[in-house]
Amino acid sequence: MKTTVIKGNQVNRSWHLIDLQDQTLGRICTQIAQILIGKDKPTFSYHRDDGDYVVAINADKIQVTGSKLKEKMYRHHTHWAGGLKELTLAEMMQKDPRQVIIRGVYGMIPKNKLRDIRITRLKVFVGDQHPYADKLNK
Repeated sequence: MKTTVIKGNQVNRSWHLIDLQDQTLGRICTQIAQILIGKDKPTFSYHRDDGDYVVAINADKIQVTGSKLKEKMYRHHTHWAGGLKELTLAEMMQKDPRQVIIRGVYGMIPKNKLRDIRITRLKVFVGDQHPYADKLNK
């Protein structure tokens, strides 16, 4: 058996369309993270970025189990005294449902220098309309 190492300019990136309607949040985020990292390819290597692009549609129709809509919290700090801001999952879905998917996938990508590069290949849309129809694999 020979092991071949692909150089950075030889990476072939394809486009994947994922419909989020009636999908469970955590399960679909893991599948999207696998595609962005490139673990589904036979040429996968931990130190190289050879993942694909993902177009996710219908982000507002995602499902969650249990009482996560009321209990799951999204927190950020404004760097001012007393500036901790909290939103529940239900409030975040009303404000921007795309951020729920992006934050879920971002937490599942390995924490290294390639993380920010990989998350830019995720394109999330609220409806089923998107501008990447010509790039998707048929």
